[in-house]
Amino acid sequence: MSTRRLSAHELIDLVLDAGSWQSWDTRPDRTGISDDYAAELTAAEEKSGVDESVISGEGLMHGRRVAVVASEFRFLAGSIGRAAADRLVTSIERATRERLPLLAAAASGGTRMQEGTPAFVQMVRISAAVAEHKAAGLPYLVYLRHPTTGGVMASWGSLGHVTVAEPGALTGFLGPRVYEALYDRQFPEGVQVSENLYKHGIIDAVVPPEEISGILDRALTILEAPRLGIRAVPEPSDVAIPDVETWEAVTRSRNPERPGVRRLLRFAATDVVPLNGTGQGEADPGLLIALARFGEAPCVFLGQDRRGQTVANPMGPGALREARRGMHLAAELGLPLVTVIDTQGAALSVEAEEGGLAGEIARCLAELVTLRAPTLCLMLGEGNGGGALAFLPADRVVAAQHAWLSPLPPEGASAIVHRDLDHAPEMARAQQVRAIDLHRRGVVDRIVSERPDAADEPEDFCRRVGAVLEHELSSLLERGPGSVAERSARYV
Repeated sequence: MSTRRLSAHELIDLVLDAGSWQSWDTRPDRTGISDDYAAELTAAEEKSGVDESVISGEGLMHGRRVAVVASEFRFLAGSIGRAAADRLVTSIERATRERLPLLAAAASGGTRMQEGTPAFVQMVRISAAVAEHKAAGLPYLVYLRHPTTGGVMASWGSLGHVTVAEPGALTGFLGPRVYEALYDRQFPEGVQVSENLYKHGIIDAVVPPEEISGILDRALTILEAPRLGIRAVPEPSDVAIPDVETWEAVTRSRNPERPGVRRLLRFAATDVVPLNGTGQGEADPGLLIALARFGEAPCVFLGQDRRGQTVANPMGPGALREARRGMHLAAELGLPLVTVIDTQGAALSVEAEEGGLAGEIARCLAELVTLRAPTLCLMLGEGNGGGALAFLPADRVVAAQHAWLSPLPPEGASAIVHRDLDHAPEMARAQQVRAIDLHRRGVVDRIVSERPDAADEPEDFCRRVGAVLEHELSSLLERGPGSVAERSARYV
């Protein structure tokens, strides 16, 4: 990196409101260590201006009280020994007791080699403390700085609900110097950098330090939004839904000008913080995952993105694993989950089969019917096959007028039954794929009109859908998640 590395205190001053920082730290106990190690610690303290590789405390960020743990790399390369681990665990536990969101800024070479295995095993304690904080439904937000490697990357650096990184930061498990020493060759360039982690769906964004305050504040505005007692949202008014012919609905849903999830969020959402990937090495452009608010109602948003799905890159099993990340976020944070169906169908390929597509559909279905969070499904456009069905189970289901759901594309059904594609309109009618048909059967709870088609009035249509989502979410927040029996009953 060419820019100067900020110290921990400089970063805190940049992110928190001026004059609001309060340290939680007490001086570490240095008894029982060797003279050589004591001399190293003294030199590190003189060099860095802090008494350990981690500092902790609280402050205000845009007026919101937050807890902070931050690495100081100038103190023995930000390495974690027993004293640093004690400080981390104590501060994380305090943040949990006081129900504060926790911001973590990591920059470290990992475990402190001067202390060896007793320091190495502290990863377990630190990870346990973070897990308890998250289990309490409290936000944990991580900023990976240059460099973050080893035991820090493999514990508290990789457990964030939202994880962003500094531009050009070295971020990875094995430090390149160790790799070169062990294998007598250099580690390939460009792998262990934040931009590559973003590309592979491991982190959510690459953000310079001066922008951190803004993105964290936007995330916390959603994550800490009230769940109960939000402003009552009146029942949206809508016109009677005409009995649109089935094949016309299918054809209209395929219009390339039809608004998808990106325009829906642009025109209808109050706040949006995009997330990225599974956090485990996959990102699929066919899925959009975000934290969002519609009006005052917060949610985790999972939308099948029609713009990201192409013939060359259809929605694959990675998109469903990414969706399951969103499901877990909703359950951990007590947020409603919104799923949006708009897909030409999941990938039919060797890669999809070997990637476990069928199993991912099954796991999505199982997790949605058992999810301990309110759920809302929006059928926005095309709904082809298992990839669409994987997003359907919900406490409430809303559909656009021309949305539909089918076991296969109607052309595929025609090929099976009639051995041609010509009977696709007939098959669509026979299979009762329309939102109107599904509403009559109780699968869909509400239909949003298109006047006469969403492609003709994209902004007005999206705002109308947004008003319905706001109303439904506010009702779900008051009512809470449904049971497995309730969620399954609509399909009887």
